[in-house]
Amino acid sequence: MGAFGLLMLSAFTSVLAGGPLSTKRELVNAAYQAVVGECLNWEKADLSDAQKVDCSAAHKFEVTGTADISAAYPKEAPFPNAEAWEKIAQDNCAQASTTYMGGKLDPKGKYGVSTLNPDEGRWSSGYRQLRCGLQVTAPSGAALPSFGSAKTQDQSAVYDPGVCVALAENNTVGDPIDCAKPHAFEIVGVVQHPEGPFVALEAQDSAMSEKCAAIAAEYTGGADLKAKNLLVTWDTRAEESWAVGSRKANCKIGAVPQGNNLVAWEGSVRNPNGAPLTTANPPQTTSVRPQDEPTGAPLHSESGKPPSESGKPSDSGKPDKPSSSPPPSSTENR
Repeated sequence: MGAFGLLMLSAFTSVLAGGPLSTKRELVNAAYQAVVGECLNWEKADLSDAQKVDCSAAHKFEVTGTADISAAYPKEAPFPNAEAWEKIAQDNCAQASTTYMGGKLDPKGKYGVSTLNPDEGRWSSGYRQLRCGLQVTAPSGAALPSFGSAKTQDQSAVYDPGVCVALAENNTVGDPIDCAKPHAFEIVGVVQHPEGPFVALEAQDSAMSEKCAAIAAEYTGGADLKAKNLLVTWDTRAEESWAVGSRKANCKIGAVPQGNNLVAWEGSVRNPNGAPLTTANPPQTTSVRPQDEPTGAPLHSESGKPPSESGKPSDSGKPDKPSSSPPPSSTENR
């Protein structure tokens, strides 16, 4: 059927989303008082319900450092625009978060470096304190629930089985979405690579081919994917991710691409009579809203490119980006 993949590049490209917030954030204390190692959770866009929570519970921000930027931005300095905030975040929080993680922050992993910035009201009053932090984010930048301190978690960028991810603009893969809606992929399983030296992408590809074919067969109850114009694909782990301990990768099912373009499809291929899914935490199966919170996008947010002509595996670091060809031994992919 031909191989396909979607090459993802990791770069420091933070852009603040949502613009200035209202003065309602004057009531937010927890977000401005949190210290290194504490976790925050909220539901409202203005953070009016922000609370410090135990990091073992669901949270959206883990504080990795604080920064005072008053020397570079005195009281009379204008409120930074998006580009300025991006530079401020990179200059003040990228290294702080890496240090917080003991130098082992996966540049293509599930955690993105973010900042909690003062709004215009606080800025006008001379407030220049930032909270640096780590977030688990969807491709749109929307915060997804995180469980446990990032220091103790596997950083592999994987979704739980049963999660579907949208097909976004420009042939890229988007956020988790209801499987009944058009989507690019359905996650069918997670493979744990063994500890030890880095396994070359070709060897990962070979191992994933066999394992994902078996996982997909069990997940679907042996469904004829070819008849549905679907095939099995998977992710690989890049060497820089392997170096910090990321060993997990997703198996997933997608529609046969049209040339270099991914194709959206609807519904789930999960066997309704199959065993209950095993998930690491409450699965992220619902749609997420585009982020309008004051944390900005993660500094290593991803940007997408069409599948490579060669079909070789990419160094995809996100679980919703295909990175290899379909299993050659799987009959449903022929």
